[in-house]
Amino acid sequence: MARKKIAKKSAKRAGKKASGTAKKKAASRKPSLGRPTITAEEKLFMLFHDDFHARQIFEFLRAETVGDLEQHSPQEIIHRLSRPIRETVDRIRTKLAERNRALKDDEQFAASHKAKRSE
Repeated sequence: MARKKIAKKSAKRAGKKASGTAKKKAASRKPSLGRPTITAEEKLFMLFHDDFHARQIFEFLRAETVGDLEQHSPQEIIHRLSRPIRETVDRIRTKLAERNRALKDDEQFAASHKAKRSE
């Protein structure tokens, strides 16, 4: 009776080790999306013809095809799109500070800008 219990425990342990390594191998593989349903040469305009905002982003990125768009990461797209906005806000802040004004909770920037200009 004792031998049967030991044999069952060792069989269970061997099964756990095998399944653990299989999970690690599966986790290390790149996830597959399956076979693409469109080609890389597919025009973005045709895919997103009813999404005006998406088409504006494609125009800003100068991407015409799916392949062109796939060269960008989501973070890169957001960073490139937000850069003109950040620069514009900085120009607004500077122009207001030159005239002794500031946006809400931005008085510290205006004061430091004024101090730099007076030096």
